[in-house]
Amino acid sequence: MALDGPGNISRLLDHEDVPPLFEQNAAGRSPFLLTCDHYGRLIPRKLGDLGLPAGELTRHIAWDIGIAGVAETLSNHLDAQLIGQRYSRLVIDCNRPLTAAGSIPRLSEATMIPGNEALTREAAAVRRREIFDPYHQRIKKVIDQRQREAKPTILVALHSFTPVYAGVKRPWHIGTLYHRDASLPPLLLKALRAEPDLVVGDNEPYAVSDETDYTIPVHGEARGLINTGIEIRQDLIGDEAGQAQWAERLARMLGEIEVVLRAARKI
Repeated sequence: MALDGPGNISRLLDHEDVPPLFEQNAAGRSPFLLTCDHYGRLIPRKLGDLGLPAGELTRHIAWDIGIAGVAETLSNHLDAQLIGQRYSRLVIDCNRPLTAAGSIPRLSEATMIPGNEALTREAAAVRRREIFDPYHQRIKKVIDQRQREAKPTILVALHSFTPVYAGVKRPWHIGTLYHRDASLPPLLLKALRAEPDLVVGDNEPYAVSDETDYTIPVHGEARGLINTGIEIRQDLIGDEAGQAQWAERLARMLGEIEVVLRAARKI
């Protein structure tokens, strides 16, 4: 379990590390802008494995299992721009306010994260500057550009969730997450509930809030964008077939919702 002095790093990413941003369909014509805060599970080389066994770094505590494949395929179906973040949320969670306790977690579920213990303020700032900031600055830049071009923008934040949490089974196949937006979530809930084989969560298994979330409050609500979060249960998208199936289903629904929003002149 190599760990390279996480409390004393002045620069985190080097030439051997990949950039934090994953981007697809930058010229996409769809009004939907897809984000994926927990797209990847990479650990910067200088942090080793954060003091964790390899098995922990493939679990849901490290990333949103299956959502990267859904996001990429959905982006292609919709011709929508996708912005994802390649590094593990154990390094820094890109959907948490920087002041939140879970921003750089020392404990995730019952797992202690040794590489996040005794982290100095300076080391935390480096993680923010090299991973968190580039991701969110890119989202901001894209929205700025779209608004300058008077291009409609609907923000959809994509996530996945575990079938069981703290020993409790979760019955939902998919959930719609929202806070202040009253345009997209009701339409998406209606579309999902029309599917006969789905158990649908209304702000389940999570709800969006200013205290626990970043992407929707900052890039969606503060910018006045129509927005929603989508959570898909991980056992349904654990392989390519499941990811393709869910991407196709969401593309159909979102395409129909776009028509409704245009007819109502909301976009």
